[in-house]
Amino acid sequence: MIGRLRGILVEKTAPEVIIECGGVGYEIQMPMSSFYKLPDTGVETTVVTHFVVREDAQLLYGFASREERALFRELIKTNGVGPKMALAIMSGMSAEQFVDAVQAENVVGLTKIPGVGKKTAERLVVEMRDRLKNFSAPLLTPYADRLAGNDGTDAAVDKPIDPQDDAIAALVALGYKSAAASKVVAKVAAPGLSSEQIIKDALKAML
Repeated sequence: MIGRLRGILVEKTAPEVIIECGGVGYEIQMPMSSFYKLPDTGVETTVVTHFVVREDAQLLYGFASREERALFRELIKTNGVGPKMALAIMSGMSAEQFVDAVQAENVVGLTKIPGVGKKTAERLVVEMRDRLKNFSAPLLTPYADRLAGNDGTDAAVDKPIDPQDDAIAALVALGYKSAAASKVVAKVAAPGLSSEQIIKDALKAML
C-alpha cells in the first residue's frame, strides 16, 4: 500500500501530476481541490495517497490532506461511485458545499456534477448523511480560505501551454462534455489567468 509520497513535482496536467521519488516518477490523479494547492513544477511536495489495484491497472490518487483522502474513501464506499466519479465530485464542489448538499438533501445540486444522476445523488444523500458527521473541521473550511496564498501559476518547463486548452482538457478528464467545457471556459477565461484559475472559475460557473 502506498499511503504517502514526497518528491519533486515534475509535471502538472490537471487532473494528473507526476511526482519523482528516488528516480521513479509516480503518476497521480488528484481532485482539483488538491491540485490547486500544489507548488510550481520543480519544487518538492508531499501528498497523501490512495492506491487502487485492478485487473487491468494500478492507479494512484493523491490528496493535499488526510481529510480530503478520507472524504474520497467515503465517497467510493457509496454504491455506484467509483474513483473517477469521486474525483469529479471533489472537483465540482468544495468539501463544505458537498457536505451542505448531502445534509440538506439537495439532490438537484448534486446532479450538476458530471456523471452524477438522480439515483446516484439520492444514494449519496442516504448513505453519506450520517457518515459525514464524523469529519473534522479542517475539511469543512470554506474553499476560498483553503486556497488562500496559492497563486496557481505553473513554471514553464518544455513549451508554453495555452491556459484555455489546458483548462478544457482538465474539465473533459473530470467527466464534462467537450462542448460544455469549451463553452464555459470561453465564458470565464480572461487574459493573464492561469489554467488553474480558469478551471476553478469554470467549475464554479457550472454549479
